[in-house]
Amino acid sequence: MSEWRPTAEFSALRRRAQLLAAVRAVFAERGVVEVDTPLLASAPVTDPNIEAICTNSPEGEGQMYLQTSPEFAMKRLLAAGSGPIYQICKAFRRGERGRRHNPEFTMLEWYRPGLSLQALMEEVATIVALVVGAVDSKFYSYQQVFEQHCGLNPHQASLAELKQCAAAHLEVNFDTDDRDTWLQLLMSSVVEPQLDRESLSFVYDFPASQAALAKTRIDANGVALAARFEGFYAGMELANGYDELCDGAELVRRIRDDHSRRAANDQELPPIDRNLLKAMSSLPECVGVAMGFDRLAMLACKAERIDEVIAFPLERA
Repeated sequence: MSEWRPTAEFSALRRRAQLLAAVRAVFAERGVVEVDTPLLASAPVTDPNIEAICTNSPEGEGQMYLQTSPEFAMKRLLAAGSGPIYQICKAFRRGERGRRHNPEFTMLEWYRPGLSLQALMEEVATIVALVVGAVDSKFYSYQQVFEQHCGLNPHQASLAELKQCAAAHLEVNFDTDDRDTWLQLLMSSVVEPQLDRESLSFVYDFPASQAALAKTRIDANGVALAARFEGFYAGMELANGYDELCDGAELVRRIRDDHSRRAANDQELPPIDRNLLKAMSSLPECVGVAMGFDRLAMLACKAERIDEVIAFPLERA
């Protein structure tokens, strides 16, 4: 029986360690400070697409949550005047297990006050280059990739047209009247697989309904857009970046919207992070990005499964 052994070869674990050192060197050279925040949080994200793992409070009263990312705590540091910061830490998400997913994984996340989204994308390219060498970056709007690969304008297409497009490309065995569910399905299952695998592809200007904690804006055509991007390479999503929301009242509105969507789906309604709300008025203008470090390690090791680059996945924890 070998269940006690790691699933990753030691060569992969050594390559992972080298990559950690290289990432830290990049940020040290740029004056971005490494920080450490708690893994236990009083409140998780409210995004209906992310489920936190809850646990009993160490004090025996109520529940706490294993963080799904260090975002909330890092924003409190930014509001307190930290300046540019990054973190490499464990994050946890319930129900995420697969070829590229493990419920416990390693997140690389950083925030840059005063930087533009374009400059942040270039910084993402610098990190990816540590793994795959210099690579071309290509930039597409969300509308461009949908028109090219799905043949429709995602901002104008009717619900019926989105459903029809999904049925034409995929075997669909569910139904919903939520537009974003169909848009996200088409993005992950139709658009992403057709992006150039040899280039680092950045997709920006997502629909405002998918802003999460990014700012929104109205473009010249009157379309509401989210100031965020996602980065893809070799068929994998690697990065999710935002021009960060700094408006506490808007954050409350979005949390209420998340709770409404969760209630409609019979999902748990998580508590609100009151400390984050108090900090929002002091949060500086900044951009931020999260990257799955394990996926970077997969690229570095030419691995097909996350189990090849982590010592003990869920089944051997």
